[in-house]
Amino acid sequence: MKANLYFKAGLLGLLMLGACGKNETQKPLVLHTKAIPVKVAPVTQRTTNLEVAGAGLLSSSQEAKPSFKVGGVIQRIFVKEGDRIRRGQVLAVLNPTEINLQVAQAEESFTKTKRDLARVQNLYRDSVATLEQVQNLETALNVSRQGLDIARYNQSYATIISPVEGVVLRKLMNEGEIVGPGTPVLFINATTEADWILKIGVSDQDWTRVREGDAAEVYFDAYPEVTFAGQVRVLSQGADPLTGSYQIEIRVNPAGKRLAAGMFGKARIKTSVAGQYQVVPIESLVEGEGKNAFVYVPKGQKAQKIAVQVAQIAGKEALISKGLDKVPQVISQGAGFLAENSSIILQ
Repeated sequence: MKANLYFKAGLLGLLMLGACGKNETQKPLVLHTKAIPVKVAPVTQRTTNLEVAGAGLLSSSQEAKPSFKVGGVIQRIFVKEGDRIRRGQVLAVLNPTEINLQVAQAEESFTKTKRDLARVQNLYRDSVATLEQVQNLETALNVSRQGLDIARYNQSYATIISPVEGVVLRKLMNEGEIVGPGTPVLFINATTEADWILKIGVSDQDWTRVREGDAAEVYFDAYPEVTFAGQVRVLSQGADPLTGSYQIEIRVNPAGKRLAAGMFGKARIKTSVAGQYQVVPIESLVEGEGKNAFVYVPKGQKAQKIAVQVAQIAGKEALISKGLDKVPQVISQGAGFLAENSSIILQ
């Protein structure tokens, strides 16, 4: 009896649910897409000389790392780091014992060969020695003379003499150390007014725009309120194998300020090569990466995404070198909220 009651109750519940389902009106799910309000700005044309910017370290055009021509034991180093030096000043010397002995040995060899030649020439006149013996000793005398010249030449380069006027930046070796031929002992930096050089790295595109003699403005963190005048001095003819950038040397006028090698500086070069560019507001650029970016242009009530190439940012404007030919206007305000084919309302 109880099972029958339970069955009737369940059947009644199913019938009530079915009735409710028939009476309820089914409404489809509708997605509403709201148009994004935007403002547009005209694309203008401008012919201008671009600026090329870069950063690097200050150095001297006459850096020197003097070394000994021969190896040996360093006997004396007459300067220390920070010392000002003059051209022709003796900076360091090797212990001369070994070098002097080599010169003496070469002199003895030359004297003996000269004496042997004189003796054989006398014997040759008496028909005791042969012509071949005389010629062999003449050759030996020439060889020993050249050996003596080499020993004396090396002796003269057992002393380091400053090739420039400047400052000792680093002492690379100390007295008593054994140094090999050509191993730098000191690092010297010339410090005359016209010798300061800022070396910056730029891209290949920027490198093609710069010419020797172009004017530059240079800034140093040590003098945040001072603008130094500069001029492009050297353009490298090959890329740096490590960075892939091209080096530009800018001669800096210190204008009475105290500069030091290794100071970090920034430069803006006003190029002499003019070009024509499209100009748009900087806020119209989206998804920028290096020189590449995108802009949106109105197309009816939709936004169309266009790839552009940025030549330079000038204040609140962007100079575009590629991508906006025959494009009259771009979306400026609201561009950051758009996607391809977004619905827009022009304000």
